[in-house]
Amino acid sequence: MLAAWLPWLDLAGIAVFAASGALVASRQQMDAVGFVLIAGLTGFGGGTLRDLLLGRTPVFWLIDPQPVLVAAAVAMLVFFTAHRIENRYRALLWADAAGLALFAVLGAEIALAAGATPWAAVLLGVMSATMGGILRDVVCNELPLILRREIYATAAAAGAGVFVLMASQGLPRDWSIPAGVAVAFLIRAAALAFGWSLPPYRARPGRNPPVA
Repeated sequence: MLAAWLPWLDLAGIAVFAASGALVASRQQMDAVGFVLIAGLTGFGGGTLRDLLLGRTPVFWLIDPQPVLVAAAVAMLVFFTAHRIENRYRALLWADAAGLALFAVLGAEIALAAGATPWAAVLLGVMSATMGGILRDVVCNELPLILRREIYATAAAAGAGVFVLMASQGLPRDWSIPAGVAVAFLIRAAALAFGWSLPPYRARPGRNPPVA
């Protein structure tokens, strides 16, 4: 049953990531073309790199125009409505959290189907979920979310890991995919709601070299 919904879930992930990219474009006061470019870069940048590493060419959005059309439509919607969202940065974070959860698991699922080992599938799931946001923030001259103290890539890895673990035990996709998405989203949502973060490195005074 879930198999029939997977293409729609993939498009939903592209849509929410495209929305997060378009919201960044609104903060940067870009024109409509800039909105579409940043939305597309965010929506399928991670999946593009995943497909290239797996040797799946041409990449998915060159075969099927739907991802491009969805990203462009979402970009235009945000272009005309972003001013109605009072706190666009908060909306960006929640849209990004939804996309992170979906792409972490779907990316790992695609990697497993392509013959990747379990650890590589988790890694490619994290890459699928985070690389689009990294490209978005680098192009827009912002510090990528993955480099901030917030729990981000860890949530993606946890969701992808739960999915891969359940799949390796032979559990049906109807269970493993929703479970992985839920784990990734709940961890990221809790980090946003409660301010959870990993401990940062703290500078310490160096040792004085011995005097000869």
